Amino acid sequence: MIIAEVVPQPNYTLFVRAEDGRTGLFDVKPYLDSEAFSPLREVSEFRRLHNGKYFIEWDCGADLSADTIDAHWIPDTDTRIARRAQ
Repeated sequence: MIIAEVVPQPNYTLFVRAEDGRTGLFDVKPYLDSEAFSPLREVSEFRRLHNGKYFIEWDCGADLSADTIDAHWIPDTDTRIARRAQ
């Protein structure tokens, strides 16, 4: 998967659009208890992310690979709802 777009959503989820057009939501909450991801509990930190196309990275150094996102995201059937939730 190549990540074309990633948009932080409420409740520590990410709207993700793959280069092939697929979209989905990825829940970051299960990762927040780990040391690397704990700074993301601060919403302002969570919202500051960088799309590296093959990974998503935050300023604190936490990152998620496109493979991890692809394996665990929830396919989105109505992208208008997900994108509006910004």
